[in-house]
Amino acid sequence: MNTDTAPPLPPPQQLTPLSWQNGLSYGALGLPLAFVALPLYIILPNHYAREWGVPLATLGWLLLGARLFDALIDPLLGRWCDRLYAQSTRAVLRWGASAAVLLGLGFTALFFPPVSLAPSHSAGLLVWAASALLLTYTAYSFLSISHQSWAARLGGDEVQRSRTVAWREALGLAGVVLASIVPVVLGLRATVALFFIALVLGWMAWTLAPRPAPTRRTTAATSATATIAATSLWHPFSHPEFRRLLAVFMLNGIASAVPATLVLFFVQDRLQAPPALQPAFLGSYFVCAALSIPLWLLAVKHIGLARCWLVGMVLAMVTFIGALALGTGDTTAFLFVCALSGVALGTDLALPSALLAGVVQRAGDSGHAEGSYFGWWNFATKLNLALAAGLTLPLLAQFGYAPGVRDPQALAALSTAYCLLPVALKLIAATLLYTLILRKSP
Repeated sequence: MNTDTAPPLPPPQQLTPLSWQNGLSYGALGLPLAFVALPLYIILPNHYAREWGVPLATLGWLLLGARLFDALIDPLLGRWCDRLYAQSTRAVLRWGASAAVLLGLGFTALFFPPVSLAPSHSAGLLVWAASALLLTYTAYSFLSISHQSWAARLGGDEVQRSRTVAWREALGLAGVVLASIVPVVLGLRATVALFFIALVLGWMAWTLAPRPAPTRRTTAATSATATIAATSLWHPFSHPEFRRLLAVFMLNGIASAVPATLVLFFVQDRLQAPPALQPAFLGSYFVCAALSIPLWLLAVKHIGLARCWLVGMVLAMVTFIGALALGTGDTTAFLFVCALSGVALGTDLALPSALLAGVVQRAGDSGHAEGSYFGWWNFATKLNLALAAGLTLPLLAQFGYAPGVRDPQALAALSTAYCLLPVALKLIAATLLYTLILRKSP
């Protein structure tokens, strides 16, 4: 058939308002995906060190290698998702079901290795852990990228895109809150069981979500562009708008990851707060982030996605500058810091992905290259976490800080790293957002 005269398929846009049923159907998978992330990054290292006697240095290198692998495969998984979407959404859901099964098995294997691999067989335990980590990370990354690409392919205007992303991120925050409570209250076995239930329900809900339109095939030129997008790993970087947005996203992401890396050190040593208050600090942060998302969506209607994101950055900077004055015993004031920074986090969760979906649309890549874009997007997200730890922890060590140290100079360094380093990075990100994106927008 001559593609020059073939009738075009309808563009992948969802023009009707997003109902709460459709939002819940799409966003439900975000809960188990966020639920599983917290145990992987926080509970797992402590579990292997305490339960199995794995040396911290060995564990650190193992986790570093697994996380680098996880970041590097994301662009490749993005290309694969695009090819699956080119086949059909059924193919995506079918492979998504397989990935969900592998994710559940890998997560279980991580926390419940065979008894025969106990401390006397540490080498075997490390091989087991490495294999389970690679399986878990790969399955998790595929599900995340395909789920994010689904929302981008639904299309719509700024308000519509932000609403779709907001459902995913709000339910993801619910998953984070659950993951911070369940392991402590009910134990690891109940955590794994609850994760399996949430994962099954999330995938089932996904099958009921609004489906993107089929991949467009309009003209020979468009078909050639789609072919290049599907085969070139670096295709997203050919668009200046993507490069600009990614630069802002990475700087802002590192700025947000720095306090996340240091918050427990700040609470324990700078504030010297009792351990019983730690859940309150984290809970207020995530709950306020979830509650703020509907308010930010209302603001998007009036000032747009990019300006809302800029306002969120400014709010975060003001909040962390205020936190610099906190000292021993200032726990009530720090609760307000957590609440306000959580409100600012709402913009980071709901808006950048919606901006990226708009970039894909304007680049003419809707319907055939979303996975490639989100593969690099997820790569940047994971690189941010690594860079935050790589920047702040060695820097603090150079200034004499170590966990438990209460020397005034060391605590001043901790406050500076926790409060001012994020402000400096967010200031650069906000400047780039204004000059590279807002001033260039029509």
